[in-house]
Amino acid sequence: MTLTLTLVRHGQTQFNARSILQGSSNSPLTRTGRAGVRSTAHHLAASDFTAVYSSPSGRAVATAVEILRHHEHLRLRVDADLREYDFGVFERRPERELEAVEPWADLVPAVLSGRHPGLPKGESGAAFMGRVAGVFERIADEHPEGDVLVVGHGLTLGAYLWTVRPGPLVPLPNASVSTVRLADGVAQVVEAGLDVAGQGPLGARPAPTPMAAPTAAPR
Repeated sequence: MTLTLTLVRHGQTQFNARSILQGSSNSPLTRTGRAGVRSTAHHLAASDFTAVYSSPSGRAVATAVEILRHHEHLRLRVDADLREYDFGVFERRPERELEAVEPWADLVPAVLSGRHPGLPKGESGAAFMGRVAGVFERIADEHPEGDVLVVGHGLTLGAYLWTVRPGPLVPLPNASVSTVRLADGVAQVVEAGLDVAGQGPLGARPAPTPMAAPTAAPR
């Protein structure tokens, strides 16, 4: 049996355009973001999805709803564990403020390897990676075959892709499409960060390889 996971990052938001950390907070899609999501929706219009999941964040739900206009027979399932990493006191603050305290190139590898204790009032790396692994395991268990659309966030989707294919964190443009194929329990990244909407690198931040790779990839 083969399961295909089609992963879509939400469209560009006002915070993305202004380089502000949003994490578990929310920000509405910009006009450019809405146009990008429509492009991605058209790109995926012919896909034969069997289920659709989304983060509960408004920006992700708005993205999923637009894609579902081409798949009206499906209902949207919202899973809280697909939400973005919680940046704690740095939420809704300029990215440069976090960069001055803990550079992204240091933060992300520590989070992905589960070693980061969490930013003040934020989420630890172990908690974040645990829920990311858990939600994708649940989706795979419920849908052993077919094509499942999952709409989420840059770091959350990037973390899952990293568990499947360890290496430098793949930058995911807004409204980009990534594909993971699971055949007989073995996961493989087919495509990562395909910028079908032409949103470019804004809001897509790469990071180096963490010091420790995961012991096993979530199914």
